[in-house]
This record gives sequence, C-alpha cells and structure tokens, in this order.
Amino acid sequence: MGLFSRLLSELIDVIEWVDNTHDTLVWKFPRNDNAIKMGAKLTVRESQVAIFVNEGKIADIFQPGMYELTTQNMPILTTLEGWKYGFQSPFKVDVYFVSTRMFTNQKWGTKNPVMLRDAEFGPVRLRAFGSYAFRVADAAVFFRQITGTNPVFNVENINEQLRNIIVSRGMDTVAASKIPVLNLAANYDEVGVIIKNNIAPDLAEMGLILTALLVENVSLPPEVESALDKRTQMGIIGNLGAYAQFQAANAIEKSAENSIGGNLGAAGMGLGVGAAMMGQVGNIFKDNHVDAAPPVNDGPPPIKAETQYYVAIDGKPEGPATLEQLKTIIGQKQLGGDTKVWKKGMADWAPAESVDELADLFGNTPPPLA
Repeated sequence: MGLFSRLLSELIDVIEWVDNTHDTLVWKFPRNDNAIKMGAKLTVRESQVAIFVNEGKIADIFQPGMYELTTQNMPILTTLEGWKYGFQSPFKVDVYFVSTRMFTNQKWGTKNPVMLRDAEFGPVRLRAFGSYAFRVADAAVFFRQITGTNPVFNVENINEQLRNIIVSRGMDTVAASKIPVLNLAANYDEVGVIIKNNIAPDLAEMGLILTALLVENVSLPPEVESALDKRTQMGIIGNLGAYAQFQAANAIEKSAENSIGGNLGAAGMGLGVGAAMMGQVGNIFKDNHVDAAPPVNDGPPPIKAETQYYVAIDGKPEGPATLEQLKTIIGQKQLGGDTKVWKKGMADWAPAESVDELADLFGNTPPPLA
C-alpha cells in the first residue's frame, strides 16, 4: 500500500450514531485524532442533533438528515478556519450527537416530609411522589450549560438535579394552590400541570423541556392518617348515641339467644341488665351542652324509680330486674310462682306468688289441660 493510500485510509468518511441505549443524552463521535475529509457523509437520524465543536467552541449544528460535508454546509466552521475559495483539505473537529427524543418514566419524590400549612388541619407534613418525562429542546444550550465536553452523558447524570427542582418548586406550588389536603387526590392532574408550568423556566435555562409531570400520590404521616381514619369512622357512624343503643340492643339479643335451653332465669336477668345498660349508654351520648344558667325547678317532680327485684336461680341471686321485665319472663314460662324473690324492704326471700304485686301475675295463668 502506497503512502497516498495509507493517508486516505486514515481519513474519516462516514459519521453517524446508532443509539442502542435507552438513557444516553450526549455521545461523542470517536475521531481518535483522525482527520475528517471534505465530502465525508454525515447521517443525523430522527431525534438526534449533531454539533461540530472547533477548539472548544460550537461551530455548526446539523438537524436530522444526510449531509455531504463541504465548506458550503459548514459556514461557521469555514469562517473560523479561514477557508477560502472552497478549500477541500481534510480537517479536525469534535462531533457530538445529542439525543432529542423523549425520556419517559423518570421518578421524583420527596426524601423527607415537607411542612405545609393547611386551611383545615393547620401545619401538616406531606410526602409526594410521581413520574415525569423530558427531552432536550435546545441542543446548543444543553451542551454549553450542562454536558460540556463529556464524551458520554446519561440521563442519570441530570436526574438528581431535575428531581430536586421538581420537589422544591412542586411543594411550593402545592402550598400556593391553597387546595385542601383532603382534596389533593381529586386534583392531581391540576397540580401536575401547575408544577410543570412553574418549573419550565428553570429547565429552559438548561436547554430542556418537561413534556409531562404526573403526581401519583400525596400522603400524610402514618399517625395523621390514623387520626383521619378515626374521623372518617365517626362520620360514617353519625349519631353516636343511636349507634351505642343499637350495639346494646344487639348485645341483649345475643344474650337471649345464648340462654335458650339453658338458664332461663339468667336470660331474664340478661334482659334486665342489657336494658339498664342501653339506658345508661343513651344518657352518655346525649348531645352535650353547657346551659347558660341552671334549670328552674318549676315542673313536676321526677318519676319515682321502679322497684328492682332479685330472683334466686340455682341458689344464687340474679338481677336486678323491673316489674315489667319480670312480667316478660313469667309470660315466657321462665319464672314460676314458687321461685323466690327479694326486693328492698323485704326481711327475707319469699316465693314470687306471695308478693302482692307479683301474685296477680301467676293467678291469671290458666291451669294445665287434663
């Protein structure tokens, strides 16, 4: 091989970048000090831009297409080199390819809770996370401001900076939006658009554009979420007094069911105790309010408390139960006339049928059929 042939073999005549990666933003064509000859083929594919750098300065920029390099399509480089009259000698220049495609599914999120003031809850700490997509909008600005002369520049090299901008500007946006914490979930799209627009100037200074920003979740600390869960339960329950009485009624029903076929006297006592409990619970959950002045006793006197009876079941006292409750138990054949009872004022236990107010309850029961 002659000297002329060896010189030709050292000249680069095809310049292109076939991107086999998914995260490369900038890639330097490996010239390795070989000269690029005039008339070399430059291929810039869709979603690429080629930047020619001469002595550290951006010279010519080529958009997607196929070019045969001449002094006519390299006007800036021709001027910098002082070429005249269509100078066709080989030249040396650094070639950088910049990817302008969209880089999607990039993640962002708060590392620590961010303190905000909510109109309803006051100061609250929020965490937020989501995803975003971006691309290079101005290859020259991106090259000057961010990548410089790095031979390879990946998405991960810029992601941390982008995440910090999104979190900083994003949480300011959430605070300024005045959207209540409880309504944020219904306004994720709106918040995402506002954040995207607010950080557009920051990204423009780097030659980038944010094509999408999604807010996937805004959450409160676990202890606050637990308190909200309790508040939600209270809202679903509504009237606590009615709910408590309903629960007490269920307890009475279950007590009666468990006593069928067993201790009939105990069933009656369970009814009495449950009813008393329901009355007490109802009193507890009445609407609480403070009267401006004590009530005036100009009404009728309070109704006298009902007499309470105790019943001897299997040698053990059960009760107390009211007269109405005993009527129910007697009507259900769960209490006989010979069952011993006691009430306040009695010296000792006595058969139920011997007590005046109970005697008529047994006298009205017809005798068994022959």
